[in-house]
Amino acid sequence: MILPIYVYGAQVLRQKALEVDIKKPGIELEIKNFISDMWETMYNADGVGLAAPQVGKSMRVLVVDGSLLSDDMPELKEFKRAMINPVLLEESKELVEFNEGCLSVPNINAYVERPKRIKISYLDDHFKQVTEELDGFACRMVQHEMDHLEGILFTDKAAPIRKKMLSSKLKNIEAGKVHPSYKIAK
Repeated sequence: MILPIYVYGAQVLRQKALEVDIKKPGIELEIKNFISDMWETMYNADGVGLAAPQVGKSMRVLVVDGSLLSDDMPELKEFKRAMINPVLLEESKELVEFNEGCLSVPNINAYVERPKRIKISYLDDHFKQVTEELDGFACRMVQHEMDHLEGILFTDKAAPIRKKMLSSKLKNIEAGKVHPSYKIAK
């Protein structure tokens, strides 16, 4: 099921998402169905990543699919992950800058510095524990989506002058003056 995507100004995007209680009866089926809806929503919107707060759910779940970019970045060919309760374990001191965009901030891009490498731990969509080291664009994708779980948007990390330049566009999104090609929450 395609879910509406919450855009800049929605309160859920600024809240720290709640950890998934993996001991709750029926949670595995509930999360598997939710992840399926997240994949469908992300692909419908031509995205490569989506976090639960972006579809109105305050839970620590995200999906990323770098294989969609593998023509330009062959190293992403097999990079497709669903992550439940991801935790950042380590990050490199070395930073890299890249121009980012986001389904929750339509039609806006900004250069953002992020650690070049990270080590994370999470449950996969089969509720198996995974520890993984990431670098390159896979690392950036996961960091971007993990920021959503902390109530942080990529525009928060843009240079101060860029934030100032984007302020009127962000106010327009907040006021509902944006019409992306995908369904958004009103």
